[in-house]
Amino acid sequence: MNLEINPYNFGDRPSVTRPDKALLEYLGEDGIRAMVSRHYDLMRQSPIKKLFPSDDSEFEKAKLRSSDFMIQILGGTEHYNRNQGQPMLSKRHKPFTITYSGRTVWLNCYKQALLETNAPEHLIQSFWDYINVFSIWMVNTLEK
Repeated sequence: MNLEINPYNFGDRPSVTRPDKALLEYLGEDGIRAMVSRHYDLMRQSPIKKLFPSDDSEFEKAKLRSSDFMIQILGGTEHYNRNQGQPMLSKRHKPFTITYSGRTVWLNCYKQALLETNAPEHLIQSFWDYINVFSIWMVNTLEK
């Protein structure tokens, strides 16, 4: 398994391949929600914690939105579209300062949460490959 973080040039928009839907089948919606929740809990303790709501209720809502998105991207129920509209995540993240180092923290937190699922390696790899490229699209600020 290769869970390395891909380098990129600022402004790159590489094509994204959706992850294997079998991860949703393996973990179920509750398992995806638990993975996303763990990811958020790790980020709340990280150097990028200021990007996330400090209010517990708002933090839980952010977890829900993110898990809705991941369930949908894995071919599950379109909770995200129904509750938030079309994803347009680059646009939704534009108000936040997302740097290369922030992306690295985000991915490392996801790596830990993903590995803790104990899903088969090929499913972990498929999801990692997706978020590794997807996260490049979110970077909107050069490091200072």
